[in-house]
Amino acid sequence: MAPWNNPIRVALFGTSADPPHVGHQSILNWLAEDFDQVAVWAAENPYKPKQSPLGDRAEMLRLLTRTLVNSDRVSVYQSLSDRYSIHSIARARQIWPNAKFTLVVGADLVAQLPHWYQAPAIFAQADILVFPRPGYSIHGPALSALQQQATVTIAQPLTQYNIASSRYRTAECSQIADDLPPVIRDYISAHHLYPCLQPPKVQISTSR
Repeated sequence: MAPWNNPIRVALFGTSADPPHVGHQSILNWLAEDFDQVAVWAAENPYKPKQSPLGDRAEMLRLLTRTLVNSDRVSVYQSLSDRYSIHSIARARQIWPNAKFTLVVGADLVAQLPHWYQAPAIFAQADILVFPRPGYSIHGPALSALQQQATVTIAQPLTQYNIASSRYRTAECSQIADDLPPVIRDYISAHHLYPCLQPPKVQISTSR
């Protein structure tokens, strides 16, 4: 088959992005080098309490995509956001009817994937690309079980970032702002999203 007749390869990457950091930036840059199109969206995670507003997280992702090397290949498709990945894939199919899809996940989800809602249907419609994450082992029984059900590839990024977005949602996240691209820090400051990244309040003395 001639190369121009091959289906385009689309990576589907839903992430909490609360907030998006240099780890997300690195993953998106890696995906943009390997895929024709990368669809990313801010996702709600029922296991993460007190998340920032979804609209703010989606906008931060849009700002992040503009910092990428191949930014023309990466776009925020917030309409793909859904609690169930099978619904996201179905919506993506409406945008790219003939595409070959790859669902991008972190290493922490390898054991969970076979138990996701309509997992067999997910694996029938999309390959799985697993990104390493410090502190989570990829290889082992969980990966073997997943490989029996799905086509699985392990990403090999040059750099791995050990960053937990949850730290920004606490009051104890000093000296970690360097994990955020400047455009994200500016947005957070302007919209007062994370208390720990706000400048300290100035106490005005009334004494003379």
